[in-house]
Amino acid sequence: MLDLSDWRQSKHNLKTIKRLFRKAQQLKRSTSKKPEKTELREIQIIEAHQEYIDKVQEFLARARTTIEKIDMNSLPLDIKLLQISMKIMEIQGYMQHVERQIDQTSRRVVKGEKIPHAEKVFSIFQDHTEWISKGKAGVPVELGLKVCVLEDQHGFILQHKVMQKQTDDQVAVFMVEQTLEIFPELNSCSFDKGFHSPDNQNNLRDLLDTVVLPKKGRLSKDDKKREYSEDFINKRHQHSAIESAINALGVHGLDMCPDHGIYGFERYVSMAVLARNIQQLGVKLRQIELKKQQKKKLREAA
Repeated sequence: MLDLSDWRQSKHNLKTIKRLFRKAQQLKRSTSKKPEKTELREIQIIEAHQEYIDKVQEFLARARTTIEKIDMNSLPLDIKLLQISMKIMEIQGYMQHVERQIDQTSRRVVKGEKIPHAEKVFSIFQDHTEWISKGKAGVPVELGLKVCVLEDQHGFILQHKVMQKQTDDQVAVFMVEQTLEIFPELNSCSFDKGFHSPDNQNNLRDLLDTVVLPKKGRLSKDDKKREYSEDFINKRHQHSAIESAINALGVHGLDMCPDHGIYGFERYVSMAVLARNIQQLGVKLRQIELKKQQKKKLREAA
């Protein structure tokens, strides 16, 4: 479109980058325990990564030069100009990712630094993606975003929240407050241990008549009295029903989001929650209809 000759060997360039990447990747797979081999391997790993970084920096500099060559003022004002501008912005966004990854790779491998978790990016296409430690056998970690849902006793989801860089204990009070604005008759709620904090215990008691929030760690006498009470145990047993809602959301499309960006993700989650509630409504209506048919059969039999 712009008749630029800087990238005529783009396929060859891509193969070069992949070859250097695989070379660095393969060196890290060695399992030799001999000190002399381990020391030599560490040197080779650093050299391979530095070679990889140098080549990427070379292409990054060439990309900057190419963008500087494009004179937007000389192009005709039409739809193609808009397409070119959007493509340049997209490329510049990826260039920022490249700069960050060069910096982090150099610090981690060449300089031996430990990269803070907050600086890590787990997807350059969906930069809101987070590392989720589930702590479950078989699936210890996942990549995505956590979603908190609040379900009533009939199986309908009353409130949900996409949690960006938030922990469970940071959204407990918010979820109840938001739900009470729409459903003021809400008077009790059950939570997992992950939602516990001393402040949450106190704040939720001010909002609800009954708070089923198990405490983390060792229980005091007052905690034992509260958590071993019959009412607490009964409501705690009912809490397991929320797992069916979580599973249903995953089975019916929320295990993977096809929409892009955080707003697309939030929209998709909302649609999944709506679909789940509609499905649950259908289940309730079907149960009512079945009961009517059963009563009708009993009357006819009598």
